[in-house]
Amino acid sequence: MTPQGDVGSRPPGLRFDVLTLFPEIFQGYLTQSLLKQALDGGLVSINLWNIRDWAAGKHHSVDDRPFGGGPGMVIMPGPVYDAVEAIQADAAEPGQLVMLTPAGQRLNQALVQELAGQRRLLLLCGRYEGFDERIRLGLKPREVSIGDFVCNGGEVPAMVVIDTVIRYVPGVLGDPESVAEESHSEEGRLEYPQYTRPRVFRGMSVPDVLLGGNHEAIARWRREQSEKRSRPDQANQDSAVTQKGGVDREEQASDAGGGGFRPQGQGRQAGDAAVPDRRLGGGPPADSGRDEGASPGL
Repeated sequence: MTPQGDVGSRPPGLRFDVLTLFPEIFQGYLTQSLLKQALDGGLVSINLWNIRDWAAGKHHSVDDRPFGGGPGMVIMPGPVYDAVEAIQADAAEPGQLVMLTPAGQRLNQALVQELAGQRRLLLLCGRYEGFDERIRLGLKPREVSIGDFVCNGGEVPAMVVIDTVIRYVPGVLGDPESVAEESHSEEGRLEYPQYTRPRVFRGMSVPDVLLGGNHEAIARWRREQSEKRSRPDQANQDSAVTQKGGVDREEQASDAGGGGFRPQGQGRQAGDAAVPDRRLGGGPPADSGRDEGASPGL
């Protein structure tokens, strides 16, 4: 199989492989700001893979109705296993598989740094009512959540992971000290206030200490302001959420996106049927217009 997007031609410092049913969602995101510069400079590489390319049958179906009944559709294990195993074999290093799920570990700066230490990350994005549980049990991914809220799928959480992790790739930021001084560089620590021109705006003035050129006094003021802004209980709150795993495991079956994806009591969204099949390999169109109650094509 061929990725739908292979961005970054030189040997990268970090490779991302995004497994999704909607690779088109990423197209605009990959062309903006620091990420685009990192891709153009060969510091990062991102491959987009359509899970549907590994689906069997005339309609290339990737989902089916849940055993035991209930609303919506569940992503079947077969296409996901085949996709993950084939993509891992696409390079000498199989990489770390990450499942974006609200049942995962809460993403914080410490976890971001840990993920940035990998050479390759495979980001598995869910949709509909989530993944068949055997995907988690058999593939044993690192489970990550971006928070306790609802997304329509795992694609936006995957972008959050990419956006935060690349900041630790050497050369991505113009000033390496930016990572050291920004919020959450220390657990629970928030960055000091920033000011720029004009010196006075609508009656609000820049603090005099920032204008005097005394770097020792500026550093002391910034440290004091950072301490005032910081939340001393934040570390304890993050630890409690991590131990809980974001949400109870019983709720995972109906959640597909990292950091909270839960469809509102339905299967595919109405807009899904209008998404064209743009797989590079061609083939029959995706079975994305199927009525939820209809028998899925196998």
